[in-house]
Amino acid sequence: MQVKEIYHSILGESSRAGNPAVIVRLSGCNLRCHYCDTTYAYEGGEEHTIPEIVRQVETPGLPLVLLTGGEPLFQDDTPGLITSLLDAGLVVLVETNGSLPISGVDRRAVIILDQKCPGSGMSDRMDNTNLDRIREKDELKFVLSDRNDYRFALERIRAHSLLRRCPITFSPVHGVLPPRELARWILDDRIPVRLGVQLHRYIGVR
Repeated sequence: MQVKEIYHSILGESSRAGNPAVIVRLSGCNLRCHYCDTTYAYEGGEEHTIPEIVRQVETPGLPLVLLTGGEPLFQDDTPGLITSLLDAGLVVLVETNGSLPISGVDRRAVIILDQKCPGSGMSDRMDNTNLDRIREKDELKFVLSDRNDYRFALERIRAHSLLRRCPITFSPVHGVLPPRELARWILDDRIPVRLGVQLHRYIGVR
């Protein structure tokens, strides 16, 4: 497998933000979002076998691992890696961009599914059958650039009754949409979603 980096840090996003974890960033991505902050993971990296990755993940002694990218499901061997990490007794979070099917992912893993909004330039690339596969322990994330993205997210939530399915996070694009402004929209509309900011940007730990 092509691995861009493996390191341990504080999780910056999702409902588990603030928790120490091992981050496995796989190389390759099938999307090109306008605001992407990990373009360096589009290509390159080093080749590792699944057992090698598992050994590196186990070394720090942390029980939580985040599989991200790029797009982790872009590589054919990712489902096998996920199962191996779970079999090693780890809690596995899979951060995926929503364009590839999650049906092949071991159901013990937690899916963090990003639903792209128009501001990403990739909203038409979503695999919406994933919304039928989301479970209560999984999470949905909408990254918002502006008010139009906010309206789009609300429409998608209502059309698919997503508030009943799993926790939902609204995250503003860093440096584009002020978190305070997004917070006001959420409060004004009384939408029971979580406001998420990229915590790692504020604490200075990647």
